Amino acid sequence: MSDQRPSSNGPEVEDELEEHFDSVVSEGEERLGRATSNVLVTGLFGGLEVGLGVMGYLAVLHQTDDHLLAGIAFGIGFIALHLAHSELFTENFLMPIAALAAKRGTVLQLVKLWIGTLVANLVGGWIFMWLVVQAFPQWKDTLIESGTHFTEAPFGLQSIVLAVLAGSTITLMGRMQQGTDSEPAKLVAAVAGGFLLAGLQLFHSVLDSLMIFGAIQAGAPITYLQWLAWFWYTVLGNVVGGVVLVTALRLVRTRRLVSDRRQEA
Repeated sequence: MSDQRPSSNGPEVEDELEEHFDSVVSEGEERLGRATSNVLVTGLFGGLEVGLGVMGYLAVLHQTDDHLLAGIAFGIGFIALHLAHSELFTENFLMPIAALAAKRGTVLQLVKLWIGTLVANLVGGWIFMWLVVQAFPQWKDTLIESGTHFTEAPFGLQSIVLAVLAGSTITLMGRMQQGTDSEPAKLVAAVAGGFLLAGLQLFHSVLDSLMIFGAIQAGAPITYLQWLAWFWYTVLGNVVGGVVLVTALRLVRTRRLVSDRRQEA
């Protein structure tokens, strides 16, 4: 009797893959086509709203001194980002690049999206952390310890890999959310991503910048030049993790679809 089970690469799988790919490209095209003002506003909200996660993280860390428990609380920030439709810079790897590969946007649009979102994230995050420092002065020691953890980390292989893992983790989190219509599943992905990024203290250019900004505002002996010395390689590591480990491999998997969409453009 012949085996009637469908192949793992059968029509059903390919149809689902094509549907998800088109969804990713459509979302990426929308992001690339935004006006500069919309990019800045969305990024500003992203910096403010992910601060809710940092606030939850600090509250739990202050009470428990346990980074893993605090990492669970940090998921609040990603839930806020998802439900409020705001974005972090590192969420703009997979979808905009897929749209670019399918000829649904330009490199200039991608650069504008990345730079605008990143700058706005940092401005919004700085403002939110100033509010946190004023509201919860009892967290100052926790903030200072959290911020100096990053700025005092030596530049080397471990720091670079921590940044690469952060970029791949948040990009994969976005892919998981894009790949399902289930809202509960999207929220689970948000909490899981927050736990991995904050609980394991991966090096994320925006999230950890908020920690450093808060530490500076709380009186830590950290300068903005020290933050910048940490920030530049963390951004590059995040890009490598998100673009190479997640985005590029998925574009290779869907190379036929990429070719088809390029011909249609």
